[in-house]
Amino acid sequence: MIRLTTTARLARLEAEAGAAAESAREACGAAAEAFGRSVRELYAATDRAERAEATTTEVGATLTQAMRELSAAQQELLLKDIELRRLREEQRRGLVDGETLTVLLHHGEPHAVYASREDAHADTATHGFPADHAWKRCDERPPAAFTWRCEAFIYNAASNGFHRAGTAVPRALGGAA
Repeated sequence: MIRLTTTARLARLEAEAGAAAESAREACGAAAEAFGRSVRELYAATDRAERAEATTTEVGATLTQAMRELSAAQQELLLKDIELRRLREEQRRGLVDGETLTVLLHHGEPHAVYASREDAHADTATHGFPADHAWKRCDERPPAAFTWRCEAFIYNAASNGFHRAGTAVPRALGGAA
């Protein structure tokens, strides 16, 4: 089959081909621009996700530390509550005749008062005195002659006060009658 093509038809086909090529270039440019936007959005989203992950890790560490501190505070409150109940019970009970207290003396001066001699001995260990020290009865030297000395006091209901439990050991006066 033979087809005759006129110059006008060729010119029209060339114009259509040029328009199609221009349209293809525009579409290619638009696609490249859309791809660039997509890549930038992907990088931005990745950056936000990484920052969010870092923030989540940081918040998790902070929360873990806060939980540890809360647990320690609750433990401390529980111990204080137990001690408070014990003290209230002791206060409700009142002083009992014959009950003893131990006064810890440092170079003869009162340092602290304790419910038991063991508590007083334990406190001297916190001040550098050997924890395994063998405590013994004090001789007739004055209390100031000792670095640490424990004195027991017994409650006397009749006088409504505490009196020294141990009395000084009497010594011979060298022949005096």
